[in-house]
Amino acid sequence: MRILIVCTGNSCRSQMAEGFLKSFDKNLQVFSAGTNPARKVNPFTITVMSEMCIDLTGNHPKNADEFTSLEFDYVITVCDGARETCPVFTGKVGKRLHIGFEDPAEFIGTAEETLQKYRQVRDEIQRDFRAFYDSMTAKQLDFSRK
Repeated sequence: MRILIVCTGNSCRSQMAEGFLKSFDKNLQVFSAGTNPARKVNPFTITVMSEMCIDLTGNHPKNADEFTSLEFDYVITVCDGARETCPVFTGKVGKRLHIGFEDPAEFIGTAEETLQKYRQVRDEIQRDFRAFYDSMTAKQLDFSRK
């Protein structure tokens, strides 16, 4: 199963979703990218994911254009901006989904308040991508029984 998660900067939400999916199932091939990638993964993202025992320190933002000729079972956008500007894929894409989240990088507040906002979004991403994963694996089991 090959999954690409796309957002705008590939510094927060898509990185979190990639980390969670990989933690749910080591056999998944999960990638993340941005339509306008940032220079580095947001430090708050690294911090809140490390609280979940998911290490993103070696990750770096990638351009979605690098993946357009590849095949994926799922291409999932996690922000409205990426959904609107998602590149055209010439490789085979099984399903396109949108599972949107607020951008915690746009939050303005103290460092502690910002950390809380990142935790909130992280928890929403974990919840929604766990539901996606559970649904995806349930469909695979149903299909294999037929």
